[in-house]
Amino acid sequence: MNDRFKDRVVVVTGASAGVGRAAAVAFAKAGALVALVARGEEALESARREIELAGGRALAIPADVADAQAVEAAADKVEAELGPIDIWVNNAMVTIFAPVSEIAPEEFKRVTEVTYLGGVYGTMAALKRMRRRDRGTIVQVSSALAYRSIPLQSAYCGAKHALVGFLDSLRSELIHDGSAIRVTSVQMPALNTPQFGWARNKMPQLPQPVPPIFQPEVAADAILFAASHNRRNVPVGSSTWKAQWGQKFFPGLLDRYLGRVAYQGQQSGEADAHDRPDNLFSPVSSDPGSHGRFDAQAKPASPALWVEEHRGSVLGGAALLGALAALGWYGARSRSAPARVVRHRIRQASRNLRNRQP
Repeated sequence: MNDRFKDRVVVVTGASAGVGRAAAVAFAKAGALVALVARGEEALESARREIELAGGRALAIPADVADAQAVEAAADKVEAELGPIDIWVNNAMVTIFAPVSEIAPEEFKRVTEVTYLGGVYGTMAALKRMRRRDRGTIVQVSSALAYRSIPLQSAYCGAKHALVGFLDSLRSELIHDGSAIRVTSVQMPALNTPQFGWARNKMPQLPQPVPPIFQPEVAADAILFAASHNRRNVPVGSSTWKAQWGQKFFPGLLDRYLGRVAYQGQQSGEADAHDRPDNLFSPVSSDPGSHGRFDAQAKPASPALWVEEHRGSVLGGAALLGALAALGWYGARSRSAPARVVRHRIRQASRNLRNRQP
């Protein structure tokens, strides 16, 4: 345990598994009072016990973030039992792996309601309470796919793109109001979470994240960093950087590249019998924890995230090295200039002596 977030009240949606659970545990270990919001009561209770066994305090609230009234009620319960909300983390999401032509309208609607509107409703509930005190931080767990869409996840990518537009509008409004409330977003890479074991899938093989894959604790580290630093965005992993910059400069090239490789890249090679339950419309009755089935491939740390977290030092170090290099170059020129002058004067003196000889 440490005191980084001592006695801060933190709400995490989608906290029963995956990134949300890893973040909730990390906040609790850093001294926060954590409210866990999710649909699956079994996994939610397990997450609460995990936090309490680690010495933290947690409040479990079963709720569907697609229900605005349920989110409002959850926020009321948090403030009544834990105190004023300091940090709200929108993390809940669902997805479906299928081409657009094979996704039903109600499936598109459900992904949008949870992944997009769940973030909107959570933000609205947090703002309603934070505005009274003119303080607080809202963290939106986003994705590299919020900037560069991929095939087979059109509903999820569309929802994440929509959240970018929503947050940009909100930031402008907060600036207009002179508000001290802070909004930040964390763009995640591929992560080893249970998502790929309980997402609805219409492809012939079980889904998988596109490498490089990172452990959910890397995502949790980024969320805690975003919650405690004044950053607009926190990209996680070099793959996220590549997605953002590639979309900015080469969108058409990425369309063709992903059309060739991203179908198979999101399938594991293991046949999907399509007889397992999925969590699109109702929670799966199990407790998967934070990790998925890709522990062997997942990386426990991200050098790119380290650079992002130490950006000031990295830029300062780069500037210092540049200055030293410039000084060295100038010094070399300064040292060489007198030498050329001396050599020239010696040659001139030699010629003068020869000219004076009879």
